Amino acid sequence: MKVQVSELIVKYLERLGIDTIFGMPGAHILPVYDSLYDSDIQSVLVKHEQGAAFMAGGYARASGRIGACIATAGPGATNLVTGIANAYADRQPILAITGEAPTYIFGKGGLQESSGEGGSVDQSAIFRGITKYHRIIERTDYLANVLNQASKALLADTPGPVLLSLPYNIQKEMVDLDILDTIKTDRRTCLHNHANPLIHQLASHLAKAEAPVIVSGYGCIRSGARQLLTRLSEQYNIPVTSTLKGKGAINEDSPLSLGSLGVTSSGYAYDYIVNHADLVLVLGASFNERTSYLWNNKLLGGKTVLQVDTNDEQLEKVYTADIAINADISEVLTGILQQLKTMDAARKALTDIPGYKKILETRAGHQGSSILQLDFSLVKSFFEKLGAHCPEGITVFDDNIIFAQNLFKVTGASRYHPNSGISSLGHAIPAAIGAQFSETTTTFVLIGDGGFQMCCMELMTAVNYSIPLNVVMFNNSTMGLIRKTQHQQYQERYIDCDFTNPDYARLASAFGIQHLRVATEADLSNMFATTDFTCGINLVEIMIDKDTFPNYSSRR
Repeated sequence: MKVQVSELIVKYLERLGIDTIFGMPGAHILPVYDSLYDSDIQSVLVKHEQGAAFMAGGYARASGRIGACIATAGPGATNLVTGIANAYADRQPILAITGEAPTYIFGKGGLQESSGEGGSVDQSAIFRGITKYHRIIERTDYLANVLNQASKALLADTPGPVLLSLPYNIQKEMVDLDILDTIKTDRRTCLHNHANPLIHQLASHLAKAEAPVIVSGYGCIRSGARQLLTRLSEQYNIPVTSTLKGKGAINEDSPLSLGSLGVTSSGYAYDYIVNHADLVLVLGASFNERTSYLWNNKLLGGKTVLQVDTNDEQLEKVYTADIAINADISEVLTGILQQLKTMDAARKALTDIPGYKKILETRAGHQGSSILQLDFSLVKSFFEKLGAHCPEGITVFDDNIIFAQNLFKVTGASRYHPNSGISSLGHAIPAAIGAQFSETTTTFVLIGDGGFQMCCMELMTAVNYSIPLNVVMFNNSTMGLIRKTQHQQYQERYIDCDFTNPDYARLASAFGIQHLRVATEADLSNMFATTDFTCGINLVEIMIDKDTFPNYSSRR
């Protein structure tokens, strides 16, 4: 049976399990859009292609499946760049489909042509460094090979974004539908190998250690290892700290939770590791700039370091490990638990972690070194009330980072998705919208007023598709991180950080969504008493002082 390439591409998306695609049509991609018309895949019209890429990323992060976005040639494709770069840094499986001018006008200066010929924009060069695989498909005779390579990148243990660009005339060519039967669109089955000799060595080190600590990263969450991690921690009294992306790998209400590790954190985990731990087991954590305290050798110095990661590129990238295992974290934890049981390993001496954190908190308060030492009482109260009002089962997408890292406890079925990747301001709103197309949950976006203005147009996408969302915007009329750094390191020579905000009540009214302004404790109490956070779209504006800064330095 013969079908157009555009139809075959849509059927390929279906076989990959893609049920939603975010984007914006243009003339050069209309054949694919026309084929989507007869598909069960839901196409979501965004307000800007960057939002489409961020939505695809949010969908992938929340669901664990492949996210997809689509755009036309030229500016449609280039507008995807920031979102695709973010997905590349975050190793998210995102399939981007873009249009292209017809091949027969390549090099002639066609409208929005990006073939790289005749002085036109070279789209392949633009995406080369931010995709795991990319291709302009200029002929159909190698289409099957291209799609197989795309599948391989999307379904790998360490996936990444893929971009396929389809010239207009190629989309309309006829090909055999049987091509699909030669394309792999399912994940490889992992072999179970709990008897790996390295796992025995790792378990032996754990059994002998007096004060081990586990550092759990996003790789631990991605491998579905939460329950196994909790068993290991609780059965053997091993404290656990998480990276920023790994928040929630263990219930943060656990008496064995040290909270988050990183330069913008409270510092409990850092102090405990440096002063008490003799062994650190690193599970799926990359030890980037934040987590490593700017690669501070004191953090892991003089300790036994064991590292497990699915991505071999992360092994010993920063610190030398005594044992480094490139394997699935769930498989390794299963093996460790079996080995420790066989060894009849003893439980570690119980450490009063909550008491330890309380001592450090009191000391930091007296010394003026708390991360939120100055008056953030309204922000602190917001997170306290959020925890009481929504004890579990909420999803948080966070642009702001510092407040939630220290004040939001990820418990039960709640999920936390920070602004990671390339840390692009404004990602949280479209990412949260994309996630809601995967599974509708009570979702909060945490964002500053600067980041909000980079992406607020996508609130209309949420309105158009009746996506419930709670956007919590911290309003201080400044780019807070920039003003803080100029205060700390540039003698308060403030430039291009302050701005005048719009009237957000009127803006919310124009969008047709609810607006709540929180300037006092009474406003906050009234909001939680009267607001339905499960339905509708709420814009919550929390007022903070622009000259009140978190107490940390990025040294930049």
